[in-house]
Amino acid sequence: MRLIVTPANLAVMMLLATVEMATRATDPGADPAASHDMRGGAAYLDPATGARYALEPGRWRSDTGGPLLLAPGRGITRRDIDVNAPGLWRYRAAFAVDIAEPIMLGEGRTPLVRGEWDGAQPLWKLEWCSPTGSFKDRGASVMLSVLRQQGAKSVIEDSSGNGGASIAAYGAAGGLGVSVFAPATTSPGKLVQARAYGARIELVEGPRVASQEAAIAASERDGGWYASHNWQAFFLEGTKTLAYEIWEDLGFRAPDAIVMPVGAGSSLLGCAFGFRELLRVGAIDRLPRLYAAQPLNCSPVDAAFHVKPGAQPLGRTVRPTVAEGAAIAHPLRLGVMIDALHESGGGTVAIPEEGIRVAHAELAARGLFAEPTSATAAAGLSELIARRAILPSETTVVLLTGSGLKAPAPVAPA
Repeated sequence: MRLIVTPANLAVMMLLATVEMATRATDPGADPAASHDMRGGAAYLDPATGARYALEPGRWRSDTGGPLLLAPGRGITRRDIDVNAPGLWRYRAAFAVDIAEPIMLGEGRTPLVRGEWDGAQPLWKLEWCSPTGSFKDRGASVMLSVLRQQGAKSVIEDSSGNGGASIAAYGAAGGLGVSVFAPATTSPGKLVQARAYGARIELVEGPRVASQEAAIAASERDGGWYASHNWQAFFLEGTKTLAYEIWEDLGFRAPDAIVMPVGAGSSLLGCAFGFRELLRVGAIDRLPRLYAAQPLNCSPVDAAFHVKPGAQPLGRTVRPTVAEGAAIAHPLRLGVMIDALHESGGGTVAIPEEGIRVAHAELAARGLFAEPTSATAAAGLSELIARRAILPSETTVVLLTGSGLKAPAPVAPA
């Protein structure tokens, strides 16, 4: 396949070269083309320092306390797809390790439905068809499968929403004990699903970060594995199947653009990593432009994206938003997300509350009952079309990441 070199693709190649140089520095005999093969040097990678760590035993942070990624994968072609495997496991050849006994509930292979929106015909990716009603099932399935294989008997998560429900479900399916730490202010309704799966719920007084700190302390004290969907690198191995799945659904080609709601960034980074691997192996000739849609009331990614080189980021006031799933004021992997957006040639959009409410209603009027967080992506598409950042003639995928049954319909303030 002929590779079309664009400025965005050149940036990707330079980043991969940098990572491969770090790989050679720590392992001079390493083969970059096999850097993600289980027998060829798969490893955790600290993006801040270039340090590499063995996958066994598992770890969730670097020695300096930062978040880890996995060394870049070599990518797979259509010949590597296991057509007999269920759901996202058809792409298991792209994973950093061979998972002998995956925990499966039917995750992946969600519908891609063509619709009409502001003169365009986007393809809605209906991630609410996942077992627990959220795209996070992709990450939970792969992450907990790996942790169980590494020896985990019980896991600890901090979440007040979809992440906790997903970890609880896959923990139950995999025979793992699950504890979910959540802020004491969390609405009881948001924890019903996790409780139903048998998770132990621990409510923590104080801000959201207090729940994370309590979960980490419990894992160190009681021996449970910290299975944070924000910290664990293998969670992103699951969400990168979004890229492979979209590629296959489109006849083994990349779309022009993908619009998604973004909070902590696991869907964004999953798409970035997956399409980067496909480009690397020559399965596609360009990256799709990735667009992060956020509620204006909590939009740190949008704010950071528009900071000019060398300038100090401007603080943006954080306020409550109906898009609760994207209300992450300080994303752990912010820098990596900004790099991924620039590499793809995409961007960001911040949506006022009224715009989210209108998009939520318009989706429902088309038979699509999404949670308000997902409606942020639909509203973002409208803005991007108005800016002509996305053209109606382009192939655009919009991720609807969660079911409307997950959250109450947004109501305009009286």
